[in-house]
Amino acid sequence: MDPLFLPSPSQGVWHLGPVPIRAYALCVLAGVVAAWFATRTRWRARGGDTEKLENLLLVTIIAGICGARLYFVLIEWPRFFGPDGTWFHVFYIWEGGLGIWGGVSVGALAAFLMARFYRFRFSVLADCIAPALPLAQAVGRLGNWWNQELYGRPTTLPWGIEIDPAHRVAGYGAYETFHPTFLYEMVWDLATAAFLLFVGERRLKLGRGKLFAAYVVCYAAGRFVVESFRIDPVHVYGSLRVNAWVTLVFGLAGLAALIWFVVKRPGGNGPAAAAVPAGESWPAAETGAPGQTVEAADAVALAQQAGQAEAGEPGQTAEAGEPGQTAEAVEPGQTAETVEPGPIHEAADAGLAVGTEDPASDATGEGATRSQDNR
Repeated sequence: MDPLFLPSPSQGVWHLGPVPIRAYALCVLAGVVAAWFATRTRWRARGGDTEKLENLLLVTIIAGICGARLYFVLIEWPRFFGPDGTWFHVFYIWEGGLGIWGGVSVGALAAFLMARFYRFRFSVLADCIAPALPLAQAVGRLGNWWNQELYGRPTTLPWGIEIDPAHRVAGYGAYETFHPTFLYEMVWDLATAAFLLFVGERRLKLGRGKLFAAYVVCYAAGRFVVESFRIDPVHVYGSLRVNAWVTLVFGLAGLAALIWFVVKRPGGNGPAAAAVPAGESWPAAETGAPGQTVEAADAVALAQQAGQAEAGEPGQTAEAGEPGQTAEAVEPGQTAETVEPGPIHEAADAGLAVGTEDPASDATGEGATRSQDNR
């Protein structure tokens, strides 16, 4: 073995009595757990209900895995239902075979429906999930290393990976080292997560669905390049592999959505962006109550939270006084009143239309209380 090349694992399955323990499954599970805790932490930092979120994430993850497998089965249909196929291997998920775009699509649909059921702001939820997705994908890609799969063309570069003869793609048996495309994608996924957190969210203040759209664009760009290296057998249409075509479609759709959100829904996610005020309908929760921006709705939600903390009784809201005063409880049924600019109400203006900005606000329509990122 040449020490300059990356080695492959000698085995990827261990047995605990009659039970096989597969490295691929452990990697996928580790990625899911990492994404779960990352999303929960980010949602809680924005005032979201974490108890309901647990149920939502469970449904979303199950739907995402099913969607990822369905995508792979459709792409590799002859392997399962062709003349030499074995149909029940559709359920052999431990052998590998999950399509990211299928998981993202079906998982997003499940999250949308659950968000509507729980009256969550889906755009804020999607932004909380966005950095967690590439993190989960990066950890899951280690499973491809254990399975010695999804590598690229032969190469003699120092970081080429050695593949055992039994795992080499047909027609490439004479070659020993290949491009570790799963490693390329893993590095790109980690870079995407860092970009979304430290540039997209903190510096560019992307929110209200824009961070998730940016994830789709970033991941698609890297995946499209990686596809040009891969040699695993798949259908080719024109000069591109089918996965490259799908990636191109998703990337362009994500770019169109990002541009639309930037124009139509400016602003970021504030510290109370995930909290929907009591009695507010789901469409209003997604776009802000009539006559308000989402930033103003955040301010009202903060005022209500302050009022409940002060009064200790559910259903009460808060009234902000002069700057520096604490929130006071008012009679049940009343809402927070707009008064002189204070540390809570500076962003609120009942006369604002949805998606518009207060001239006194900053360039993104956020008030003074929203100037810091609360994660």
